[in-house]
Amino acid sequence: MVEVLLEPCGQDVAVPENGCNLDENTTTTTECTPRDDDRCDSITEESNMTPIQRFYNGQSIFMTGGTGFMGKLLMEKLLRECPGISFIYLLVRPKKGKDVHQRIEEVFDDPLFSKLKEKQPKFRHQVVAIAGDCSLPGLGISASDRALITRDVSIVFHVAATVRFDEKMKLAVPINVRSPKDALDLSREMPGLKSFVHVSTAYANCPLNMIEERVYDPPMEPEKLITLMECIDDKLVDEITPQLLGEWPNTYTFTKAVAESIVKKGAGDLPVGIFRPAIVISTYREPLLGWIDNLYGPTGVAAGAGTGILRSIHCNGSIQANVVPGDLTVNALIACAWDIANRRRSTTTTEEKKIEVPVYNYVSQDNPITYDQLKTKSEKHGLEFPTGKAIWYYSFRNNKHKLVHLFYVYILHLLPALLIDTVTVCLGKQPRMLKIYRKIHKFMDVLNYFTMKEWTFQNDTYKRMLHSMTPEDYENFSCDITRVNWDNYFRMYVRGIRIYLIKDPIETLQQARVKWQRLYWIHQALKMILAYAVLRICWLTMFYLFRVYA
Repeated sequence: MVEVLLEPCGQDVAVPENGCNLDENTTTTTECTPRDDDRCDSITEESNMTPIQRFYNGQSIFMTGGTGFMGKLLMEKLLRECPGISFIYLLVRPKKGKDVHQRIEEVFDDPLFSKLKEKQPKFRHQVVAIAGDCSLPGLGISASDRALITRDVSIVFHVAATVRFDEKMKLAVPINVRSPKDALDLSREMPGLKSFVHVSTAYANCPLNMIEERVYDPPMEPEKLITLMECIDDKLVDEITPQLLGEWPNTYTFTKAVAESIVKKGAGDLPVGIFRPAIVISTYREPLLGWIDNLYGPTGVAAGAGTGILRSIHCNGSIQANVVPGDLTVNALIACAWDIANRRRSTTTTEEKKIEVPVYNYVSQDNPITYDQLKTKSEKHGLEFPTGKAIWYYSFRNNKHKLVHLFYVYILHLLPALLIDTVTVCLGKQPRMLKIYRKIHKFMDVLNYFTMKEWTFQNDTYKRMLHSMTPEDYENFSCDITRVNWDNYFRMYVRGIRIYLIKDPIETLQQARVKWQRLYWIHQALKMILAYAVLRICWLTMFYLFRVYA
């Protein structure tokens, strides 16, 4: 069922056939009510528009994954920078007793949308929530909603995915493999389709060392994998998952690799492209400095280290940390849809249109930063923006050698956790530190593959797109990774983790610094006590041995 997010127009107006109230002096309108049989376009005068803005002007967009991190950034940027967009049809699933309307309202309550609300206060007219679920056949969309989408939509962003590395194969396949096929099938019914972008990952083909901008042979035929998941029970799927994965380290990268092949196979003569971002972390500049809403990848490590919980990770600090800012990533994604349409227009025959699905690797190798540099900058700015919710002083390191890392895990993670839980039980309370560390160590285990291996990426297709942008689009949709100042970026990144994830407002910074100083001296005192204990044990051991053998 469609949930249309509306505000009253403020006055009664005569609505012409196209559903909008326009007069000869009107350049933009969003104050109109969409109807099931009419299309309501927010049509903006194109004379002052950039090429990318003109591409989106008057178009309707269908988007999956709009309630996720990248989806929210993408929707916010499109609405703020391309006000001429007619509608964004957003696939949303009911969750935890909340219908799609409630879920969308919660999304718009995020501070991420504060800048949009100032610039385009009536943007809700342009957002239409479509009830559906990517884990269901046909995206779980009703027949009436499907008819509405296929009639109105001309641009599709398939962003939805389960990004958990250890997701069960039984769930990962429907969402990550079957839903791209369903989205393509839906797009094939759109007579006005201009561009379809499937969001993959730079690590979809991670068993390779050199990753080009092309679709590789899949680890398993998509149709066979989908059928297999439909025919066998959960327990058997779990048992055979290691054999299915083969060289792939987890279900996320495996299903993403299979999904790319299903997109290429199903593209036909449609204007389809694949966008492969690297590790997407917080925003750089817009709409908020350092905005982040998840603990995936390096963000979880930074948050754990900043609160004093995480002390070691198995990581080769000399290799590149292939991280990219969230706002630059969605800018590149927006530009990719435009570039895919341009490529389509430049081809002339049906056969030419079937030859190639363009792939865009969006990575940071042109402005590299290593894991050691990432750690150093996070530590530097973590001390500038400490959190009052820290339980211990910052004491974190990258350990290349597994045995050294395990030593730190047992001494600095498990032993303190055991002591704290013992005291907690003696006080009659519920122990929880060992449980927390079990989750942390499981999280670190799935990261090991990516923190101990380095890849080389080809990104010529992305660079050609970047060079084809006008100076205005280059600024409005900034996605040039070489312009990122990593020191400035990580200052805002750490600050954003404190504010948006740890939920520690910047107003408490002074109190946090006082606590941080106290934790520092406790940390130093404990190190001296431990050093004395070790020396004392060594001295007594040597004294005993001397007496025995004297």
